[in-house]
Amino acid sequence: MPTHPHRTALLQIHFCVLLWGFTAIFGKLISLPALPLVWWRMLIVVVALALLPRAWRGLRALPVRSVLAYAGIGVLVALHWLTFYGSIKLANASVGATCMALAPVFIAVVEPWLARRPFSWRELALGVAMLPGVALVVGGVPHGMRAGVAVGALSALLVSFFASLNKRLAGHGDPLTVTGIELGAGTLLLTALAPLMPHVFPAFAGDVFAMPAPRDALYLLALALLCTLLPFALSLVALRQLSAYTVQLAINLEPVYAILLAIPLLGEQRELAPLFYLGVAILLGAVFLHPLLQKPGKIEHAETLCASESKMVDP
Repeated sequence: MPTHPHRTALLQIHFCVLLWGFTAIFGKLISLPALPLVWWRMLIVVVALALLPRAWRGLRALPVRSVLAYAGIGVLVALHWLTFYGSIKLANASVGATCMALAPVFIAVVEPWLARRPFSWRELALGVAMLPGVALVVGGVPHGMRAGVAVGALSALLVSFFASLNKRLAGHGDPLTVTGIELGAGTLLLTALAPLMPHVFPAFAGDVFAMPAPRDALYLLALALLCTLLPFALSLVALRQLSAYTVQLAINLEPVYAILLAIPLLGEQRELAPLFYLGVAILLGAVFLHPLLQKPGKIEHAETLCASESKMVDP
């Protein structure tokens, strides 16, 4: 039977994943286009971190090379969030969350190259086994939402890159400092992209400097503080008591929470065919099977993925 600290940590990590599940819901509720939505979310988190002395102490301790490396990862994080919320805007929260279940497939291919670990044919075979689920998801989505599936798949691919790079650099800096650098660099990137976006991808474009409406401002604060900073801090505490394997299984629940929340809060079940949910079941089944197929000790550094989805680098 789990000890009291272990049981508390389990509740904490599942609460974190539940909060991360709300990121997709807020992405649909906030009326801003994807670009200003992500820009404001990143900016709010960076400002909050800038108020913490610990983040500045960690920054002073990092060599310039590490700062630049984390800033480069932050560029990928910004593009991931931009495409994640773009997928939600083009489709809906359920579709955007489901596409994130593809991330382990991409990680199986990308991580051995970037993190310098042996390639796993088991993981690749698991990715191939997920293809029928992908086909059913696409078939269960209205034709007008299929662009959202494509953009969501791109977002999952970007997850594989920044998660693998974060794993490679794990332990090189304080987590709060690393998050501040990554999201700060991402904010700068989106600021530079803002004038180009209407010509490159009009569906994502928007004025990043325009003040959000009061309702959007409240949702943005909740998204940045309650669904980003709070779960990040709680996850750091919970990880002291939990194994990487347990954390990985909890993180796998995020699309489940997002889809279940979208049904009562957004009524999205009326927009999607039963084939979509059958495909989701196959995808999530494969995601949960993923840790079971790995050899003991191979699921190291799930802490990095957890911190970066506040992940910090989430959805």
